[in-house]
Amino acid sequence: MQPLSTSEIRRAVRDALAEDIGRGDATTLATIPRGAVARAVVRAREPLVVAGLEFAKVAFRQRSSSVRVAARSRDGQRVKSGATLLSVSGPARAILSAERVALNFLQRLSGIATLTARYVEALKGTRARILDTRKTTPGWRRFEKYAVACGGGRNHRFGLDDMVLIKDNHLAALRDAEPNAIEAAVKRARKSFPRLRVEVEADTLAQVAQAVAARADVILLDNMAPEQLRRAVKLVARRVKTEASGGVNLRNVRAIAASGVDDIPVGALTHSAPAADIGLDFES
Repeated sequence: MQPLSTSEIRRAVRDALAEDIGRGDATTLATIPRGAVARAVVRAREPLVVAGLEFAKVAFRQRSSSVRVAARSRDGQRVKSGATLLSVSGPARAILSAERVALNFLQRLSGIATLTARYVEALKGTRARILDTRKTTPGWRRFEKYAVACGGGRNHRFGLDDMVLIKDNHLAALRDAEPNAIEAAVKRARKSFPRLRVEVEADTLAQVAQAVAARADVILLDNMAPEQLRRAVKLVARRVKTEASGGVNLRNVRAIAASGVDDIPVGALTHSAPAADIGLDFES
C-alpha cells in the first residue's frame, strides 16, 4: 500500500468536519466569545498503539490556521494510559468544533492498531504473520489498512484489482469445468492477468492438492480445524504460500499459527476493533 497522502487526509477530514458541523457549531457559537483562546491536550486513557495523528492535526488546523498542534507521540508507538498524544493551542472555538472529528479519527485508527498489535504479539515466536482483509468501513479502507500496518500487521490485497483470489463461489460457478474447477480457474486467471498473484481458497484436502497441482501462488485454507490445517500444510510442503482464515480470534490464533501456515488474515482487525479510549482536555 502506498503511504497516505496529505491531500487524501485533508479531503477526508474536510468531509468529516462538514458532516459534523453542518451550518455551524451552535453550542460553541452561542457560548464561547470570538476572541477566546485555549490550550488543550489529547491523552490516551488506556494503553494503546497510536494511529491517526495526522488526521487529528489536520482537523484542528482546518478550523483555524491560528491553531498550533504539536505531536507528543508518533503513529505506531505504544503508549501508556495518561500519555499525551498531542498538545493544542489557539482559538477556543476552532478547538471545540474540531474536537469530535479529531478524536473520531484517532480513536478508530488507534483502536485498529492496538488490536492488531495484540494479534501480532500472540504470534511471537511463530513463523506466521497477521494480515488484514477487505472487511473495512466503506471509504476508509486505506486509512484502516494504514492503522493495521501501524500495529505491526501486514496488508493483504487492497481491492479486487490487485490480485486474483478464487473463492468458493467462483469455484461453484465452474463446477463442471475440466479437469476440475480449481485448475480451470487458475489457468483462466493466468491467461487474463499474467502479472497478478493467484490465490485459491480450499475447504478440503482434495482442493488443496488440486491448488498445488494447478500451481497457485497462495492457498487459503478456509475454516479448517487445527488437525486438518496441519495436514494441509504438510501436503503443501512449502511449495506455495499458505494462509488460514475463518473464525480467527485471540484465543485460537496461536494454535492456528502452530499448524505451520505462513499468514493468518483476520477480518476482526477492521470490522470489530473497539475504539481506543482517547480524550481531549482543556488546561486552565
